[in-house]
Amino acid sequence: MENNPLLCNPEDGICEIPSNTNEASTSNAIQSEKKPIKVIYYTDPICSSCWGIEPQLRKLKLEYGNTIDIEYRMGGLLPDWNYNSGGISKPSDVAHHWDEVSTYYDMPIDGDVWLEDPLSSSYPSSIAFKAAQMQDNEKAILLLRELREMVFLHKKNIAKWNNLELAAKNVGLDILQFKKDYEGEAKILFDEDLKLGRALGVRGFPTLFFTDANALTETVYGSKPYEVFESAILKLDPKATKKNYDKSWQFLFSKYKSLTAKEFSELSGTPRNETEGFLNELTTAGTLEKWTTKNGSIWRLK
Repeated sequence: MENNPLLCNPEDGICEIPSNTNEASTSNAIQSEKKPIKVIYYTDPICSSCWGIEPQLRKLKLEYGNTIDIEYRMGGLLPDWNYNSGGISKPSDVAHHWDEVSTYYDMPIDGDVWLEDPLSSSYPSSIAFKAAQMQDNEKAILLLRELREMVFLHKKNIAKWNNLELAAKNVGLDILQFKKDYEGEAKILFDEDLKLGRALGVRGFPTLFFTDANALTETVYGSKPYEVFESAILKLDPKATKKNYDKSWQFLFSKYKSLTAKEFSELSGTPRNETEGFLNELTTAGTLEKWTTKNGSIWRLK
């Protein structure tokens, strides 16, 4: 089932886009700034494999946040439905696939959005991210998370302006500025992301380029275990030190607004078979609130 943007391969951990221009060397394309290692992360708001690496990425930020600087770039996973390849020719074909991917990554995804309110494209949400980035990079990352929860858990069509606007409000963006940028310069910035992605030979998502000050680059392609991402850092900076962080539920929920059971397990070091029960106890105690889908749950502070 090749060259289908929405048919992600869980075993490879990749949501692949149709092949494009010849791949270019990344060695001179990315320059490290400020922190010892610069990471360019190519993703897409509806990339299920990218949702699959949220636990690893969040842990990487906690342990190596002093070493890496992550720059988010949008790759354009679904331009539109003007294609027919790999067994997917219409939105409803994606629904069952997303349910399968959810089980594989142990991250809640409800594929029924493709039956109930299917997306026409991932470009509007990608442009929304660029508009948010123009205002505040940290809020843009929060917006991306908000959009992913909307589409993967709440079955909201994030190609629609009202949902993009709601997500922007939820993360505290200036809505008038957001709308102005969304309709204007953000489209240009998104196009620049697409052009750079082609130059770097990005074929699918997630793709992360780790680059040091000497332009040496390690690439992690697809959803991989935490140790693979950590290894990319240590190859470029063997002296990089892992930060010990507070693994209590209080700290983790203050750091991250919402956590799935897989994320909490990864970040707290709690065995995965114990996390659901622990988080449910906090929910019963009235500390957390829980949102449940047919394929798993997510928790947040009340």
